[in-house]
Amino acid sequence: MSDERDIRHGAHASDDDDTAVSRPSGKRSARRARTSSSRTDTGAVATIERADSARKTSKSADNKARGSSNPLKRLVKFLREVVAELRKVIWPNRKQMVTYTSVVLVFVVFMVAFIYGLDVAFIKGVDWLFG
Repeated sequence: MSDERDIRHGAHASDDDDTAVSRPSGKRSARRARTSSSRTDTGAVATIERADSARKTSKSADNKARGSSNPLKRLVKFLREVVAELRKVIWPNRKQMVTYTSVVLVFVVFMVAFIYGLDVAFIKGVDWLFG
Protein backbone atom coordinates (compact mmCIF):
# COMPACT_ATOMS: atom_id res chain seq x y z
CA MET A 1 0.00 0.00 0.00
CA SER A 2 1.47 3.37 -0.97
CA ASP A 3 0.35 6.87 -0.31
CA GLU A 4 1.08 10.26 -1.80
CA ARG A 5 4.18 10.80 0.36
CA ASP A 6 5.79 7.61 -0.98
CA ILE A 7 5.29 8.77 -4.55
CA ARG A 8 6.69 12.19 -3.77
CA HIS A 9 9.80 10.73 -2.12
CA GLY A 10 10.74 8.44 -4.96
CA ALA A 11 8.83 5.20 -4.30
CA HIS A 12 6.91 3.54 -7.13
CA ALA A 13 3.16 3.95 -7.21
CA SER A 14 2.77 0.39 -8.48
CA ASP A 15 5.03 -2.53 -9.32
CA ASP A 16 4.71 -2.16 -13.09
CA ASP A 17 5.14 1.65 -13.09
CA ASP A 18 8.71 2.45 -14.25
CA THR A 19 8.64 6.20 -13.72
CA ALA A 20 9.60 7.33 -10.24
CA VAL A 21 10.07 10.80 -8.87
CA SER A 22 13.70 11.19 -7.85
CA ARG A 23 14.64 12.84 -4.58
CA PRO A 24 16.31 16.23 -4.80
CA SER A 25 20.07 16.14 -4.31
CA GLY A 26 20.53 19.83 -3.59
CA LYS A 27 23.23 20.19 -6.23
CA ARG A 28 22.60 22.47 -9.17
CA SER A 29 24.41 20.36 -11.73
CA ALA A 30 22.50 17.24 -10.72
CA ARG A 31 19.21 19.12 -10.82
CA ARG A 32 20.03 20.62 -14.20
CA ALA A 33 21.06 17.23 -15.63
CA ARG A 34 18.02 15.50 -14.17
CA THR A 35 15.71 18.26 -15.39
CA SER A 36 17.09 18.21 -18.91
CA SER A 37 17.11 14.41 -19.19
CA SER A 38 13.74 13.75 -17.59
CA ARG A 39 11.74 16.47 -19.35
CA THR A 40 10.88 16.42 -22.99
CA ASP A 41 9.92 20.09 -22.91
CA THR A 42 13.02 21.99 -24.02
CA GLY A 43 11.36 25.32 -23.29
CA ALA A 44 11.69 24.79 -19.53
CA VAL A 45 15.38 23.95 -19.85
CA ALA A 46 15.97 26.99 -22.03
CA THR A 47 14.22 29.16 -19.43
CA ILE A 48 16.49 27.80 -16.70
CA GLU A 49 19.58 28.43 -18.81
CA ARG A 50 18.47 32.00 -19.59
CA ALA A 51 17.90 32.66 -15.88
CA ASP A 52 21.38 31.32 -15.06
CA SER A 53 23.04 33.47 -17.72
CA ALA A 54 21.13 36.57 -16.52
CA ARG A 55 22.26 35.87 -12.96
CA LYS A 56 25.89 35.59 -14.09
CA THR A 57 25.63 38.86 -16.01
CA SER A 58 24.25 40.73 -13.01
CA LYS A 59 27.01 39.31 -10.78
CA SER A 60 29.72 40.49 -13.17
CA ALA A 61 28.15 43.98 -13.26
CA ASP A 62 28.15 44.08 -9.45
CA ASN A 63 31.81 43.02 -9.34
CA LYS A 64 32.78 45.77 -11.80
CA ALA A 65 30.90 48.37 -9.74
CA ARG A 66 32.64 47.27 -6.55
CA GLY A 67 36.07 47.20 -8.17
CA SER A 68 35.85 50.77 -9.44
CA SER A 69 35.27 52.32 -6.00
CA ASN A 70 37.93 54.13 -4.04
CA PRO A 71 40.25 51.75 -2.14
CA LEU A 72 40.27 54.08 0.86
CA LYS A 73 36.46 53.96 1.03
CA ARG A 74 36.55 50.17 0.85
CA LEU A 75 39.10 50.06 3.69
CA VAL A 76 36.96 52.35 5.87
CA LYS A 77 33.88 50.23 5.10
CA PHE A 78 35.81 47.08 6.00
CA LEU A 79 36.98 48.55 9.32
CA ARG A 80 33.43 49.65 10.19
CA GLU A 81 32.18 46.13 9.50
CA VAL A 82 34.97 44.67 11.67
CA VAL A 83 34.00 46.94 14.57
CA ALA A 84 30.33 46.04 14.10
CA GLU A 85 31.17 42.32 14.23
CA LEU A 86 33.36 42.77 17.30
CA ARG A 87 30.44 44.41 19.10
CA LYS A 88 28.45 41.20 18.55
CA VAL A 89 31.08 39.06 20.27
CA ILE A 90 30.27 37.81 23.76
CA TRP A 91 33.52 38.45 25.59
CA PRO A 92 34.44 36.17 28.53
CA ASN A 93 34.66 37.66 32.00
CA ARG A 94 37.79 37.44 34.16
CA LYS A 95 36.81 34.15 35.84
CA GLN A 96 36.08 32.45 32.52
CA MET A 97 39.33 33.75 31.05
CA VAL A 98 41.38 32.36 33.97
CA THR A 99 39.59 29.01 33.62
CA TYR A 100 40.15 28.80 29.87
CA THR A 101 43.80 29.82 30.20
CA SER A 102 44.50 27.26 32.91
CA VAL A 103 42.83 24.48 30.89
CA VAL A 104 44.97 25.32 27.88
CA LEU A 105 48.18 25.47 29.92
CA VAL A 106 47.46 22.11 31.63
CA PHE A 107 46.74 20.52 28.24
CA VAL A 108 49.95 21.92 26.73
CA VAL A 109 52.03 20.66 29.69
CA PHE A 110 50.41 17.22 29.38
CA MET A 111 51.11 17.03 25.63
CA VAL A 112 54.74 18.15 26.08
CA ALA A 113 55.26 15.46 28.74
CA PHE A 114 53.56 12.83 26.58
CA ILE A 115 55.66 13.61 23.50
CA TYR A 116 58.83 13.80 25.62
CA GLY A 117 58.02 10.35 27.02
CA LEU A 118 57.48 8.92 23.54
CA ASP A 119 60.75 10.47 22.37
CA VAL A 120 62.69 8.94 25.28
CA ALA A 121 61.02 5.55 24.69
CA PHE A 122 61.91 5.57 21.00
CA ILE A 123 65.50 6.62 21.74
CA LYS A 124 65.93 3.76 24.24
CA GLY A 125 64.29 1.33 21.81
CA VAL A 126 66.60 2.33 18.95
CA ASP A 127 69.65 2.14 21.24
CA TRP A 128 68.61 -1.33 22.40
CA LEU A 129 67.87 -2.52 18.82
CA PHE A 130 70.96 -1.12 17.09
CA GLY A 131 73.27 -0.32 20.02
